[in-house]
Amino acid sequence: MDLKDSFTKKRSYTKEQCESIVKQIEQKKTKENTVKYSICQDGSITFEISALLERIVKKGLEYSKKSDGRFDIAIEPVSSLWDFTVKKPTVPDEQKIEKALAYVDYQKIALDDQKLTFQMPGMGIDLGGIAKGFIADELKAYLEKKGVKSAVIDLGGNVLCIGQKDPKTPFHIGIQQPFADRNETIAAVSVDGLSIVSSGIYERYFKTKDGTLYHHILNPKTGYSYDNDLMAVTILSKKSVDGDGLSTSCFAMGKKEGLAFINNIDGVEAVFITKDEKMHYSKGFSKYLYKQK
Repeated sequence: MDLKDSFTKKRSYTKEQCESIVKQIEQKKTKENTVKYSICQDGSITFEISALLERIVKKGLEYSKKSDGRFDIAIEPVSSLWDFTVKKPTVPDEQKIEKALAYVDYQKIALDDQKLTFQMPGMGIDLGGIAKGFIADELKAYLEKKGVKSAVIDLGGNVLCIGQKDPKTPFHIGIQQPFADRNETIAAVSVDGLSIVSSGIYERYFKTKDGTLYHHILNPKTGYSYDNDLMAVTILSKKSVDGDGLSTSCFAMGKKEGLAFINNIDGVEAVFITKDEKMHYSKGFSKYLYKQK
């Protein structure tokens, strides 16, 4: 997709088109660099990172702190043990998970002046729960600079709107029915310039022979999937990166604590879908529900 295309003629961008734009944005903003690092006498290791990566990590650390570590970007040593993409996924060895947990703690990460420091070798960061939202926000900012007034950016699980469908009609965005086809929705919202982000157990998962379901939202304290009363959480917010951080954090908190958490944040709404397929809304969510005439 050529950046000179007439963006204003389009209101909907496919995942592939968005990825193409992202690649061109990256080419304009970044250059290929060899990763530089240093090991200190105390055993800590420091990496020099780009300004762009620093912004993403900073946001990840922000939500790690806000969620009291239930969303933890330092979970990489554990998350790297799980592979939900292979044909026959398996549960990682218990001892490997236990060993990896010793390296999971966002409080042992420091970020300053494009320098990322781990207190001990073996630590790592997993930006899977925050980067897609960040990219969506970058895409929106880029398209708005190009004069786009109306568009839908869909990165799969992250939908971000620019303006409305037309001056009198908001965008109607469906909330996916868990474990159903992506085209099957359980509800829909009417939004103007907002982000809609969903996280749930139906995105990447597998079942063992005994029927146990394991999904990709991992508990940093146990190394295994969160096991609570929820199937999914959908967040409405201005920024997609906030929707990413909040959807995972609130899923980890569970319905009761997650709803209380959202109800104390201005400008953010949420719907929690429990395993009995009931929907539980934050205090201001109802005004966004689309009621088809």
